[in-house]
Amino acid sequence: MVAEKFKEEKQKAKREVEKATAVSLTSDMWTSIHMDAYLAVTCHFVNEQDTLSTVLLGVGHFSKAHTAENIAEVKKVLMEEWGIQNKVRCLVTDAAPNMISSSKILKVRHTKCIAHTLNLIVRKSIDNTPGLEEIRGKARKMVSYFRSSATAKEKLCQMQQQMGRSHLKLLQEVDTRWNSTYTMLQRLYEEREPVSAALVSMRTDLAPVTAEEYHSVKECLEVLSPFYTATTELSGEQRVSGSKVIPLVCMLRYAIAKKQPQVLDDKARQLCMNLTRMLGECSSHLETMSVMTIATLLDPRFKAVGFCSQTNAQAAVRRLTAECATIIENEKDQIMPVPPIPSTSSQPEPATSSATQSGGGLWDLLDSHMVERQVRNATADATVEVQRYMADPLIPRTEDPLHFWATRKNVYPHLHKLALQFLCTPASSVPCERIFSKA
Repeated sequence: MVAEKFKEEKQKAKREVEKATAVSLTSDMWTSIHMDAYLAVTCHFVNEQDTLSTVLLGVGHFSKAHTAENIAEVKKVLMEEWGIQNKVRCLVTDAAPNMISSSKILKVRHTKCIAHTLNLIVRKSIDNTPGLEEIRGKARKMVSYFRSSATAKEKLCQMQQQMGRSHLKLLQEVDTRWNSTYTMLQRLYEEREPVSAALVSMRTDLAPVTAEEYHSVKECLEVLSPFYTATTELSGEQRVSGSKVIPLVCMLRYAIAKKQPQVLDDKARQLCMNLTRMLGECSSHLETMSVMTIATLLDPRFKAVGFCSQTNAQAAVRRLTAECATIIENEKDQIMPVPPIPSTSSQPEPATSSATQSGGGLWDLLDSHMVERQVRNATADATVEVQRYMADPLIPRTEDPLHFWATRKNVYPHLHKLALQFLCTPASSVPCERIFSKA
């Protein structure tokens, strides 16, 4: 019964994917506690209801060597099985060299997961902040103690009850996710009074977090808060996220620059400086990536306003115009000429040489001018459509950009096709990583 249900659901998913104009893929590898490797691939597209849809193409044991060729082979088989080999517009993975190389073998555009980039930025910034790593180490030990000792856990619950607080457990961080460090420190700071009271009433050699260190934690949490919000927003899969990457990076830079003069603690001030430097190093290329830039322009909530550099925004507009012109040219090429009316005469028509048909080269100059004019016309039409769209007012940030394009498909027909191709690209590979968590 389970096998039959699986076949039924898979066929239903295949029919849905077949209707998609374009798709984007996310992929990730995971090693289990028994050291078994698994590879998963998820597919993202805009469905017939003009909403984002996600389908798991496959997740299975990966027994081969983790080379780019072997990874590309598995992905190619999945793409052929689902009939999307000509629909894939982008592949989102982490920054692992074998994942990046596999996209080159498949000849598919590649985008690095922004969640991994932010994780790298914050991790390195915290590690390079003197004193903050020591506080983090103390917090880890305290959380481990209260989570592993039944006596300590019960004592904490008693103190929370006496202080009129809710029974909240302390949260432990996970090394691979910086936002877990944020939630660990945030929960510890919120419960600092019952935690301190519980430690005082028990005999333990744990080094307590001092009042001065708690003050540092508070200011560091305020500095990291925008990064936590950005990570959460960019890891979603139910709403358009790829187009948010460039605007959110701009907002992060603005938030740090605004916060830095207000910070009084030395550790928090150093953290601000580290974040500013790392953000500049790791995200400087985002405004020149074709996938991200075009997606940002095609999001009616941002358009060119979402860019930090107007020079990069203008280059993105030219790139969008070129993509639009290509679609217009392809549409013109698909228009078939009217076939000649068959001759009613029984006599065969005289054979003509290719030189005679082409005028012996006499018409070559005129023919080339016609081709050039068609190209110029496509570019002109694309320029008009893009400029009209760019001149439209922005829609509220809380609205769904896919709904905008569903209602404007006849107004901007060629840009609508590009929107279906670029807005389905997720900002991160987190949707694929969630597959392992669910399993």
